[in-house]
Amino acid sequence: MDHVLNSADYYIFTPYVYPTSWPEDEALRQIISLWVMTTLGAELLYLVFGALNFYFVFDHKLMKHPQFIEKQMRKEIQLGTVSIFWMSFPTVALFYWEVMGYSKLFDDVSGSSQGWSFMFLSIAGFLFFTDMCIYWIHRVMHHKSIYKYLHKQHHLFKIPTPFASHAFHPLDGFLQSLPYHVYPFIFPLSKVVYLSLFIFVNIWTISIHDGDYRIPGPFIHLINGAAHHVDHHLYFNYNYGQYFTLWDRLGGSYRYPSALLGKGPHDHIKKLMAEKTK
Repeated sequence: MDHVLNSADYYIFTPYVYPTSWPEDEALRQIISLWVMTTLGAELLYLVFGALNFYFVFDHKLMKHPQFIEKQMRKEIQLGTVSIFWMSFPTVALFYWEVMGYSKLFDDVSGSSQGWSFMFLSIAGFLFFTDMCIYWIHRVMHHKSIYKYLHKQHHLFKIPTPFASHAFHPLDGFLQSLPYHVYPFIFPLSKVVYLSLFIFVNIWTISIHDGDYRIPGPFIHLINGAAHHVDHHLYFNYNYGQYFTLWDRLGGSYRYPSALLGKGPHDHIKKLMAEKTK
């Protein structure tokens, strides 16, 4: 985040926001700047990509499903925007530690001893590590002693829209995002790759809530897409994974998508429509 912070200081904060007497490297100033950038950036990612997905990818027929609740999209957006606001506070603490140099993030890939091959390995490592951690965090969130206090809010939306992607209790959302931030404190990672993966993760989270089930055939058993995730919302104890189905298979919680068996939400709507025309 130091590259983003430096750019924001150069183009916005130093010339237009903060007094010239306030040094750019002063701790309080950096924390405030990081909080503003994190909150606005995350909210924009959520609302812009959520809206693009909703209008151009999401099948609006799903809104006719009996389990699509009244004023659902408004409730999703309200919960999502509020959650991002509160999640940004602990997230900024982690970003500040990164800026202070406590992480293993590094600058130039081509000029480092790691090289380009390591960059691709680190992307794979990031995806594997975060998928594994999120699976277990997510599964713990479904434990009966925790679920009603935290994760239940997300499961109000049985037939989610893209805006359900960030509609969590703030603590639930932060805990499930924690692996993304912990990774660069454990493993070396390019700063540019880390920022790119942060954006990718947010877009991916939106995409698995969009009701679009077009996963290429060979990858259906490997990729945890929207078809898998809608079954998680509908049937509760299945498909906890974020990107892949590996940990669901190992943990005994894998369910082949009902939508790909002709038993999904779209099929239910078609059946209802057919009954109405009789």
